Amino acid sequence: MLVRINELPDDMLEFEARGEVTGADYRSVLIPAVEELLARQMKIRFLYHLGNEFTGFEAKAMWEDAKVGLQHLAAWERVAVVTDVAWIATAVKGFGFFMPGQVRVFTNDDLKQARRWLSE
Repeated sequence: MLVRINELPDDMLEFEARGEVTGADYRSVLIPAVEELLARQMKIRFLYHLGNEFTGFEAKAMWEDAKVGLQHLAAWERVAVVTDVAWIATAVKGFGFFMPGQVRVFTNDDLKQARRWLSE
């Protein structure tokens, strides 16, 4: 499941993945929040925390993630992914190279640092 976290200012988005993340989670939680923010501003600063409770992605969730990322490609100003899952960190670093905004990966221990980086 995806849970919106309200630790950042209203002009930024933060989500935490808990358990298995599904395509329905993207459609009902993440995508509406992204669309609502883009209705108010042109750029997004986004934190995605895949912490200790995260167990994996349903295939449809990975498809929805790719779609929302590509649909708004120019809008992603800064993206922080916080995870200790090695394959996710590697994938984000690889795909982040193709994004026009800044993308950084942080460990779970560095969650506060990721929030500070987004706010700079």
